[in-house]
Amino acid sequence: MAWFSNNSTASAAGAATVSATPVETTADVPAEMPVLIAPETTSANPTSSSSFSDKINSTIRGPNNDSFLAGIMDSNPYFAAGFGLMGLGAGLALLRQGLMRGSSMLYRQMLVDLEIASKDKSYAWFLEWMSQYPKRSSRHLSMQTSFKQHDNGSITTTFNLVPGPGKHLIRYKGAFMLVNRERSGRLMDLTSGTPFETITLTTLYRDRHLFADLLHEAQQKAMKQQEGKTVIYTSYGPEWRPFGQPRRRRELQSVILDRGVKETLLDDIRDFLKSGKWYYDRGIPYRRGYLLYGPPGSGKSSVIQALAGELEYNICILNLSEQTLTDDRLNHLMNHVPERSILLLEDIDSAFNERKQTEEQGYMSGVTFSGLLNALDGVASADERIIFMTTNHPEKLDPALIRPGRVDFKQCIDNASEYQVREMFLRFYEGKEEECDRFLAEIYKLECTVSTAQLQGLFVYNKMNPEGAIKMVPFLKIQ
Repeated sequence: MAWFSNNSTASAAGAATVSATPVETTADVPAEMPVLIAPETTSANPTSSSSFSDKINSTIRGPNNDSFLAGIMDSNPYFAAGFGLMGLGAGLALLRQGLMRGSSMLYRQMLVDLEIASKDKSYAWFLEWMSQYPKRSSRHLSMQTSFKQHDNGSITTTFNLVPGPGKHLIRYKGAFMLVNRERSGRLMDLTSGTPFETITLTTLYRDRHLFADLLHEAQQKAMKQQEGKTVIYTSYGPEWRPFGQPRRRRELQSVILDRGVKETLLDDIRDFLKSGKWYYDRGIPYRRGYLLYGPPGSGKSSVIQALAGELEYNICILNLSEQTLTDDRLNHLMNHVPERSILLLEDIDSAFNERKQTEEQGYMSGVTFSGLLNALDGVASADERIIFMTTNHPEKLDPALIRPGRVDFKQCIDNASEYQVREMFLRFYEGKEEECDRFLAEIYKLECTVSTAQLQGLFVYNKMNPEGAIKMVPFLKIQ
């Protein structure tokens, strides 16, 4: 009992430690005696949450309480340089995108473009105008060579420098315009083999009205070059293109036909041109066809050219014997004849004469007989059209080809009559009435007809020499 009491006294006195020696119990110790438990001490377990957070903080922060990233950048200059370049690149990319958007917005607000494709009629007008415009700056030029061989064998060549593919600068009515001529490397005109081109004009938005003035001026300049001339068109693929240079209009009085023939033709055409409303009111297709027939060299083509000059019309020549010509292309060409133009089908008998020979195709071309008839007077045929056909053998033509509606006016252009011989002689040798009578007497001795082409050749050979023409009359019979 004394041993237990001493321990209790020590415990009550606030001993700093309690012996961990197990208490020996004897039989005389009461069962309900309380057991002393040692006080808990602070746990040193490293997995506690507070200790783990401290270690993380001490790992990512430097000794001077600096960030880990700053420490790496201070200790590794390569990393710092790379990070700086990355930031600089990102900043430049954003700046570039902003500049592009700003310039695009500025372009839309301040500038305006006009595009002219090479298939547009104004394309050639603008190039011709710009090639002669003095206030332009061009560093890219293209060559256009005009080659013409005369009847006497001489050759005339003209070189024209036109703006080539690239950028050019012009000043028109005080406004600067940037001209960009571009040539496509992929798109090409299959009919001519030339690449597709575009011309783009750029100027300030406030000067956009000058585009119309410029194109109008280019058109007027082009029309002025054709003033007093007849343009001859030929088919080139699916379109009409000028053939050679515009020709001086032939005066109607220069073509000498039998009495009253050309006057009748001219009056009929003029009556047709002013009768459009009459045709439409009665539901009649507004088109007219003419057939000129007669021997070779009688002046059929000449009178057509003179009529076109008198009416200030152009001529579109369509060769039905062309090997690449088809029904679809024929119909397309006849429906897209240029304005104020006469469509000419020369020597129609050489392409089609008898139906039994032309049920499928012509002799050389891919045009069928039915395709020609439909193009002349079918559902898809065009209105406001004047067609001239010529033939040396009208008896060979199929009646379906020359029926009314397809051919409305037929006129024989025959060999030279006495009236024509006299008029032609006096036109070449003015005032030579006596020589004209002698010339007619020699013509009667031939006992055969002569064509106006033979007479013209004789007179041209004997310029200013009527006596020589009279002596050479017998040679006309040999020709």
